[in-house]
Amino acid sequence: QVQLVESGGGLVQAGGSLRVSCTGSGRPFTTYAMGWFRQAPGKEREFVATTTWSSSTYYADSVKGRFTISRDNAGNTVYLQMNSLKPEDTAVYYCAVVSKNYGFTYSYTEAAVYDYWGQGTQVTVSS
Repeated sequence: QVQLVESGGGLVQAGGSLRVSCTGSGRPFTTYAMGWFRQAPGKEREFVATTTWSSSTYYADSVKGRFTISRDNAGNTVYLQMNSLKPEDTAVYYCAVVSKNYGFTYSYTEAAVYDYWGQGTQVTVSS
């Protein structure tokens, strides 16, 4: 079994910064992408950012230029550095991993291809 544990969420004022982390543990497997999604109250879960096995990164338009995704050398931990936060960034942030190879050029932005999910961490941005 694979476990993903997020940490680092919290309350921050608009314009501030926050970094959330996600560490995987459990049986070894190849991760073809590690990504972040978020879900605000009353809204559907949406893609935020992902980093793939080919070292590509993809971002939602709403966070481009403000958020940065990175991964540690061991590949077990993924980070999401969030700068210039806005109230509309308020959501539960989930990390997830893909254990199947969808090809070198696939963007891994679809939630359906992610096999394992963390429990989520709350990020609240006050105005």
